[in-house]
Amino acid sequence: MNIPRVRIIHSSSLTGLKWKGTRMYMGARGDGPPIWAYLANIDPRSRSMFIAVCALPSGVHLIPRTMATQHPDNARVPEWVGGDVIAGEAEVEEAYLSYSMGMQEVMWDAEGKDVDTHVVRKLLTRYTWFFRERELGRDVLLTYRLPNPWLEGADRKVLSEVLESIPLSADVASAFYGRDSTPIFEVILPFTRSSRELMEVRHYYERAIAARGDLELLEGRRARDLVGDFRPGSIELIPLLEDVESLVGAAGILEEYYSAVRPPHARVFLARSDPAMGHGMLAAVLAVKVALSRLYKLFDRHDLPVFPILGVGSLPFRGGLRPDSYAGVLDEYRGVHTFTLQSAFRYDFPRWEVEGAISAINSSRPAPPELLDDWEEAALWSIAARCERAYLERVRGLARVVNRVAGMLPRRRARKPHAGAFAYARSSGELELPRAIAFTGSLYSIGLPPELLGISCLSSLMEEDVDLLGGAYRRMREDLSWAAGHYDGEALELAAETLGLDAGFMGLVREDLEYLEGTLGIGAGPRDVESRRHSLLVRLFLLSLGKERDEEARGYLLEAARARGSLG
Repeated sequence: MNIPRVRIIHSSSLTGLKWKGTRMYMGARGDGPPIWAYLANIDPRSRSMFIAVCALPSGVHLIPRTMATQHPDNARVPEWVGGDVIAGEAEVEEAYLSYSMGMQEVMWDAEGKDVDTHVVRKLLTRYTWFFRERELGRDVLLTYRLPNPWLEGADRKVLSEVLESIPLSADVASAFYGRDSTPIFEVILPFTRSSRELMEVRHYYERAIAARGDLELLEGRRARDLVGDFRPGSIELIPLLEDVESLVGAAGILEEYYSAVRPPHARVFLARSDPAMGHGMLAAVLAVKVALSRLYKLFDRHDLPVFPILGVGSLPFRGGLRPDSYAGVLDEYRGVHTFTLQSAFRYDFPRWEVEGAISAINSSRPAPPELLDDWEEAALWSIAARCERAYLERVRGLARVVNRVAGMLPRRRARKPHAGAFAYARSSGELELPRAIAFTGSLYSIGLPPELLGISCLSSLMEEDVDLLGGAYRRMREDLSWAAGHYDGEALELAAETLGLDAGFMGLVREDLEYLEGTLGIGAGPRDVESRRHSLLVRLFLLSLGKERDEEARGYLLEAARARGSLG
């Protein structure tokens, strides 16, 4: 066998580095720099590969394995929160506590909520001892999620407010560390639909913010003479792809941007939760698999390393990443480098279990990506489209019920309304629905986990398509089994009477259950103490709701969420 050459890197910067193949995190020796392996010319159907190992240069930041986010899917409220909602100064404390738990990156969210743009100053001044030992922007990362100005309407200038804070944060960090330091240098753009959007945001920062230092104030005096330089001179954009069309079309959306910009590496954020709400769980999983394959092919053509991020929640519908399931999820999504650990992961499980899982994920090696043939990508996309049609047929009969129950779920973050003049709605086709967490929680709360909706679509697949699906989505049976354990037929009948579900919809649900139990051999209904407790609480919720005892119903609703380990 011919052994390909691999360049072992000894540069002080990522700029200009060249390598072939896939980079994998290998851990670290003691307090030394991270160790990386470069996998050259991998054949995904072969067990052979050539590995070159090198230490990441000290001037390069860590590519995180774990990202803490502010998604409000937690049923339990941490003891350090003064109330039921994590907001304001509590979110600053939360960022520090996330780092102290072992999280390598924190997403600082400016999408759909008010954002504190002085977070860097507050972290460095309040938790000085911690950040003296861990440089913000190198050893641990803080990454803004921007509002999307094409969708925000009246709040579009929040984009400018957030970007304006980046040079100030650099000044604060540089004074703190006694040398040039850039704590924020990457930002996430949600709902990315084109390379042009990424270019516009990047150029806005470079030309409207960073270039201000060159503005002439008086003869011989420029803006930088008054307020200092505006650093960094540029920022990297992390596109966030949030529907199945964008996921499957990721390569076409992003190629123009990365061809023009040529950053040292690319981080691409793939949503797993919103695509499931909009298109169904099966379609969302398959879209992510196709996206990963196409992204790795794209960046291999451009000789550019890519480090995908996957946005996953705790329940299977939204990704299934819990402290007790992380190993299977990491294996399922091979090629993903960074996983989001949302609020339920961090707060709805014992602290020792959470920190153990975080440590294990951080020290794990990203698995090489699964590269699909073109025909496999096309076949999986065809299966996804078929599953989506069946899922949406059922969701149309649920919209009114979902919105009614979603309004009773507790708020865990100070988010703005999801629809109207000051925010944008999440929708599924022509249906107006709540955000994915409330959508998922609503269906679990009537005894109908959304993972099961439309599953009977698989009955029409050819045998070769069934085999392809099983190879692409290895955890499908496990995810469906976990969800099926939270199905409760008696609760669903109560919901039909109390909230109004028509006979046509109930017939479609019966089709799904017959396929689940008859063909897949997965029993529907509670099977252990926790799932039985969940079923009892869901029934009590619906009985109280039917008697218009709303406060009592909310109490049972919350207890059921705690029993399943997530609001939704």
